[in-house]
Amino acid sequence: MVVRLHSLLIALALAVAATTGAAAEGAKPHRVAIHVDQNDEAVMNMALNNARHIIEHYREQHEDAEVEIVAYGPGLHMLRDDTSPVKDRIKQMAELSSPSKITFAACNNTKQGMEKRESHAITIVPQATIVPSGVVRLMELQEQGWSYLRP
Repeated sequence: MVVRLHSLLIALALAVAATTGAAAEGAKPHRVAIHVDQNDEAVMNMALNNARHIIEHYREQHEDAEVEIVAYGPGLHMLRDDTSPVKDRIKQMAELSSPSKITFAACNNTKQGMEKRESHAITIVPQATIVPSGVVRLMELQEQGWSYLRP
């Protein structure tokens, strides 16, 4: 009777472990696109705070999260190397986000417009990737199942 109960408990423990592992493996990934279109340090800091909280929440759950901050229009100033008031914070967050991931996308349409108006080349912070269009990038991420957030 004791051996049978012991075997039953082991089988139950293995079943729970297998179910939990399968559920975690089949879980929907945690991915969010954060939209920044304002030249406002407070808005960008809110976006960065949101990203940090998301990453920390899922890290505590032993799950990964992907966050992409997409900047276009006046918001591109937040990713410009010459005008960003938060470039040190962006660098810090990019370095600390592993294993979860934070990325930054800079709109090339906006960049080209700014370069034309200002008559000089614009450099984007090294942590950002230039995408053809910020609004199209947001659409594509949502079409791929990413959540959308606007701080």
